[in-house]
Amino acid sequence: MKEKDTRWTHELHKRMVNMLCALNRELLIPGRGLTQGSQNPEKQRVFHMHEVRDKLREIVGVSTNWRDHMKAMEERKLLQSFLAKSQEGLPPRTMKDSYIEVLLPLGSQPELREKYLTVQNTIRFGRILEDLDSLGVLICYMHTRVHAAKMSPLSIVTALVDKIDMCKTSLSPEQDIKFSGHVSWVGKTSMEVKMQMFQLHGNEFCPVLDATFVMVARDSENKGPAFVNPLIPESPEEEELFRQGELNKGRRVTFSATSLLKMAPSAEERTTIHEMFLNTLDPKTVSFRSRILPPNAVWMENSKLKSLEVCHPQERNIFNRIFGGFLMRKAYELGWATACNFGGSRPFVVAVDDIMFQKPVEVGSLLFLSSQVCFTKDNYIQVRVHSEVASLESKEHMTTNVFHFTFMSEKEVPLVFPRTYGESMLYLDGKRHFNSMSVPVKLRKDCSEAP
Repeated sequence: MKEKDTRWTHELHKRMVNMLCALNRELLIPGRGLTQGSQNPEKQRVFHMHEVRDKLREIVGVSTNWRDHMKAMEERKLLQSFLAKSQEGLPPRTMKDSYIEVLLPLGSQPELREKYLTVQNTIRFGRILEDLDSLGVLICYMHTRVHAAKMSPLSIVTALVDKIDMCKTSLSPEQDIKFSGHVSWVGKTSMEVKMQMFQLHGNEFCPVLDATFVMVARDSENKGPAFVNPLIPESPEEEELFRQGELNKGRRVTFSATSLLKMAPSAEERTTIHEMFLNTLDPKTVSFRSRILPPNAVWMENSKLKSLEVCHPQERNIFNRIFGGFLMRKAYELGWATACNFGGSRPFVVAVDDIMFQKPVEVGSLLFLSSQVCFTKDNYIQVRVHSEVASLESKEHMTTNVFHFTFMSEKEVPLVFPRTYGESMLYLDGKRHFNSMSVPVKLRKDCSEAP
């Protein structure tokens, strides 16, 4: 992407973030915003986070007992007849129809804190990823709900975490947290969900993060695509959100088409890699085969960490596959450990982007996670976590996810240098993801500084 286009994209993103923050400050005022005029009393109250997954089980009609899961899935087959034959056969919905507020009462209910607590007395961001994933699914069910039916014929699953941008370095485990979100864009079978997170500071809920997820609708057995209700914007702000959803879709298509797995690096990227290679040649031998590290640098191959998880029924989602939020939490915690080990100080997450859920993970699988620093700049660390799965019977490994995390260390970190061509591609891919972030990132320490 050209520098001019990059600046335009960053400026557009900043305007969107500012607009979302202003919109959500209005939404959090009782009686105003997307919830105004709602005729559904259930949507006028604020859910507690522990109610979200209970509500999802109710909507899908699944059992909390693992031994009954096959029976519950068989019963869902009967819902196939309720699926729409086309999108035109579904009633249009507005953004306020799916708008939800969810409270995580860490301040008012101290017994909840231990699940979310780190040893540094901050909040475990991996737990927040789990909550965002569950909330995104519930928001989509609110958009597609059939008021006459108790159970939904749709199976809604997370397809992509498009972007999560942070605006605070750390969160207090002693103050209430509020989430809000709604569907912001709709295709034929997919939905984009915008979610925001706030934490109580004094008497005001202040912005913490802005997240964009993409969900897809499947049939009642989760075997094929299903149509979702069209979305009608009702105000200029909502029209801008919908337009941004269209732009996000186009950006994702372009980013995928220019992937280094499909196309050669650009001329500028090739120059970058060649210059890095020349910087590692030993001046004493002047040989292509004799390589040494420059000062304050680390070989990329020495920045890896790995882990293995056995996927137990406890971590299943409402469709009896492994919960996507669990996968994100485990990947994030390994990525955080990698950044901490590399940088030598406690890192703060700045951004999460482009998490594609390529394959569901079955209960009973072996989950292999491999984390690696792939790009660094100043005190930023770009970490890539690769997830692959194998069944207990088969030794064949299949990729399920690739996670991209941007961390900011408390001090300047070493440069990371690729040694092989494959590592050079990982370096360029990490650089692309870092450059797609809304830089410069200026994380806030308190509510008075928040945008």
